[in-house]
Amino acid sequence: MIAVPVSPLETSRCKRLKAATHREHDSVDQLVMAAHPFQDRARYARFLLVQHHFHGSLHGLYEDPLLNAWLPGLSSLSRLAAVEQDIRDLGQLPPALPARVKVDPAQALGWLYCSEGSNLGAAFLFKHTQRLGLDEGLGARHLAAHPQGRAQHWKAFVCAIDGLALDEQQETDVIAGAIAAFEAYRTKVTEVFAADLHTTADTSKG
Repeated sequence: MIAVPVSPLETSRCKRLKAATHREHDSVDQLVMAAHPFQDRARYARFLLVQHHFHGSLHGLYEDPLLNAWLPGLSSLSRLAAVEQDIRDLGQLPPALPARVKVDPAQALGWLYCSEGSNLGAAFLFKHTQRLGLDEGLGARHLAAHPQGRAQHWKAFVCAIDGLALDEQQETDVIAGAIAAFEAYRTKVTEVFAADLHTTADTSKG
């Protein structure tokens, strides 16, 4: 994908990231909703497979020493363990971990921006899980709010990323990483819900 040109007035790094990836972000949101992952627990279990693949692929980034130096406390933010427990709550075993994302540190920031940003928007998804009888203690741990609150946690994360000193190439790489993260997530949703998305498309045409 080609990064969307961003106005020079967008001085905040995370504001530039948001502007450069809004199409990818919106596309992923629409695709997830089209898959109806909260229709029932069986469907939600498949959504958890998407989440496991995404968060599992990022586990190495959350443990990376340099990234933890840049973003103190990063290692404690991974939601992989919570996703795995959510899968067990639904009576299944977590699949094998996927291949880890291997990118340079600047691109990794883009992937992490996508991952941590998803927790901010997870409030909407969390409400859907409650209709299935799930909550932060059963099946929906990874969608629960951060202990300090979603907004406050996101604000702190944004400040940490915005405060890093990066050169021009690294700035470009951060955006490329974020776009790649959204595309990777979209690919997995399409794979896991392929039949359902195909049916939805056929219905809309009819």
